[in-house]
Amino acid sequence: MQRIYELDNLMEGELLQGMLASEGVTAHLVGRDLVGGVGELPMHGLLGLAVEDDQAQYARELIAAYNAALPLPGDEPDSYPGTLVC
Repeated sequence: MQRIYELDNLMEGELLQGMLASEGVTAHLVGRDLVGGVGELPMHGLLGLAVEDDQAQYARELIAAYNAALPLPGDEPDSYPGTLVC
């Protein structure tokens, strides 16, 4: 198992874990149980995504493509140009 991505927060982890699952990659949120210890533990480096060794490269490519994606023109509301509301 390889840790392939450092997460900023638990929400990002849940989102990426779901995206990877939709592509057939089983990912594990490493450090999920440590989030409650923030303040006693360092804030950064606690959370990460880990996948099986044979799926690591594919998972990295999927995450890179996901992070590089831009909203489609016309998907943002008129009152918030440049912002995609989900």
